[in-house]
Amino acid sequence: MRKDKKIALNYYQYTFVIAETYRDILLAMLSELPFDTFEETPEGLHAFIPEPDTDQAAIAAQLLEWQQQWPFQYEVTFIPAQNWNAVWEANFQPIVVDDFCGVRADFHEPSQGVEYELVINPKMAFGTGHHETTYMMMQAMRSLPLAGARVLDYGCGTGILAILAAKMGASLVDAVDIEEESAANSIENARLNQTPDIKVFHGTLDAVGQGPYDVILANINRNVILESLPALYAMTASPGVLLISGVLQTDEDMVTAQAESLGFRKTEHWHRGRGRLSAFSS
Repeated sequence: MRKDKKIALNYYQYTFVIAETYRDILLAMLSELPFDTFEETPEGLHAFIPEPDTDQAAIAAQLLEWQQQWPFQYEVTFIPAQNWNAVWEANFQPIVVDDFCGVRADFHEPSQGVEYELVINPKMAFGTGHHETTYMMMQAMRSLPLAGARVLDYGCGTGILAILAAKMGASLVDAVDIEEESAANSIENARLNQTPDIKVFHGTLDAVGQGPYDVILANINRNVILESLPALYAMTASPGVLLISGVLQTDEDMVTAQAESLGFRKTEHWHRGRGRLSAFSS
């Protein structure tokens, strides 16, 4: 799920043990609280919340209420800010998306046998390809006519999708993220990948301008997608393509219905684990 950690903050990690049947429900409920990063585990979920946003008594009361409806257990761990980079480096391993794209950090050996190689130093920004929603986005981009296209990466995180679009020959690539650290990390990664022409904006969609864009890549959570769909429709060229990822299976129909009510037409959808990706045409 698309949200970003802030580098300079201490965090609390909530480790949830919950049956797979109830994970999507719990994840959707936790998204309404100030948690800003989620990671799936074999046993359940990790949810992270910045220390300044943590009212542990209120969260504990809410979780107790939910435990009456769905059986789960959890524990809380304090994680000092200075540990984050070491944790990410230790856990960030290179990945390969078919024979299409390899993603690695600059301290890894080069990828072999792929059409495109991306070097992503993630810092605290989301988007290394490990999360199923980012992985599916890269898979879907392989079949898009990106050569010469005008592209917007909405919720760019590390800039990974914008960088891939630029490497695939897009004529214009804009990227935007509400988190200042993510915007800065995207600029750094764009330079690292010799794609310096990517324009990175810090802010909401209003920071970008009106478009139009031939392709919009939106890898964000449900609430942001629902709020942004009217603006995204106005910014999509006709004809154009909108890819939406980061939406849970339980919310897919809701997002599709709103998109189609605005004039989008759903053309394809994919799933990986519990993640969903939908393609819309304008």
